[in-house]
Amino acid sequence: MSLKPGKKFTFWLKTAVFAGLLIYIGYVLQQQPFDWTLVREQITAVEHPEQWAAGLFLLTPVNWGFEALKWQILLQRIEKSTYWQAYKGVLAGVALGFALPALLGDTAGRVLSLRTHRAEAVGASLVSGGMQFYVALVFGAVAWAHHITVVPIRNNIAGQWLLVILVALSAGGIVFGLTRQRLVRWLEKRPGLRRFTDYWNVAGLYSDREIAQALGVAALRYVVFSVQFYLVMRLVGIHLSAGLSASSIGLVFLVKTITPAFNLLSDLGVREAASLWVFEPFSQTNDTVSTSVLLTATLTLWVANVLTPVLVGLIWVWKLKLTTE
Repeated sequence: MSLKPGKKFTFWLKTAVFAGLLIYIGYVLQQQPFDWTLVREQITAVEHPEQWAAGLFLLTPVNWGFEALKWQILLQRIEKSTYWQAYKGVLAGVALGFALPALLGDTAGRVLSLRTHRAEAVGASLVSGGMQFYVALVFGAVAWAHHITVVPIRNNIAGQWLLVILVALSAGGIVFGLTRQRLVRWLEKRPGLRRFTDYWNVAGLYSDREIAQALGVAALRYVVFSVQFYLVMRLVGIHLSAGLSASSIGLVFLVKTITPAFNLLSDLGVREAASLWVFEPFSQTNDTVSTSVLLTATLTLWVANVLTPVLVGLIWVWKLKLTTE
């Protein structure tokens, strides 16, 4: 039985997307300076590396599981969804977001996993991303405050002004949350913006309790991938105190979060550059912190938290519905 023209187009479009993602994954892996000999030497020098590696990879589904829970909470105002359906949508978004710029791929994967109310789902996806951004901002402000106390060379006028800006933005997030419904109503009255109301109206639908729940889940997810970063540091032999590790990890995630994701390597270059800059002051006094070790750590974390879910998410990319019911 032959397929109808519309279904043929959908089939070949999915095939092209699927093949394109596989080719892109191969290209990215080929471009990475992953020295397996160096990795093996670093890991074999660590006591019980299998424990750190097991913890790292076992937390990967937990990490994305919290993201799926947050997505499910935000979807309830739009379309009833089970936790598993939300999880599949998140994984599809991770896979598409691997190759597409900024939040475009992530939003597309989540929205196309739904059957109805896709315009409103775009707004929910933006709210979800905004919450994770805000959590990274708040934790990053605390991390920077600690960082400039232990790295005096960065406790200058620029560093102090940066702290003021981060604290102000964190406070501004609270004000925005309290006034979001009035802001949405104001935007609805602007003639040139009315065509976008389906996208942001959803922000005014959530109760304070739902916002608090979703923010709490976003904070838990942040804690999980911070623990993963710490585990990968221990896996490659980096030894820093708990306070230094926490603030350094917070700064790396802050830089990664606020840097536009226009690079072609799915945030990997940003994470590497941020790690090298953040940890550079400690490399002079701690021989476990070096450029090669940091690059190995960031690449390992990327494999666990990005590449692995991308490969799983390819399954759900194939099953996306490109048309609504």
